[in-house]
Amino acid sequence: MAHTRIRKFNTKETYPEQKLDNDLAQAVVTRGGRIVWLRGQCPQNLDDAVNIDSHDPVEQTHKVMQNIRQLIEEAGGRMEHLVKVVVYLTDVRHREAVYRTMGEYIKGVHPVSTGLVVQALARPEWLVEIDGTAVIPD
Repeated sequence: MAHTRIRKFNTKETYPEQKLDNDLAQAVVTRGGRIVWLRGQCPQNLDDAVNIDSHDPVEQTHKVMQNIRQLIEEAGGRMEHLVKVVVYLTDVRHREAVYRTMGEYIKGVHPVSTGLVVQALARPEWLVEIDGTAVIPD
């Protein structure tokens, strides 16, 4: 892996009551490289900004994470270059479903993560938005 991950952990140990399985870290150290700042990704298509036809937090999170992966790849990177995610939820009750789904995409990556519960997102049908930062090594 191109970056140093400090104090790696898995949410199975830190949140055992929530049945999560996310590989995260307390800090990530990068050296050089190109920084990719991702706009908050929502459950819509990148090409035409059409929302997916689902109000399910799992399906919405799959779309959000697919968008993140696609944008990192278009920038010349891979998911292992993801160093930070910020997760915005409109309902704390969706946390487990969203984080379990996100965990499928960050297995072995260990980015740092911040999670927030917000009153609303830009569109009322959106349940989750995730922004991220990747650093692609030189």
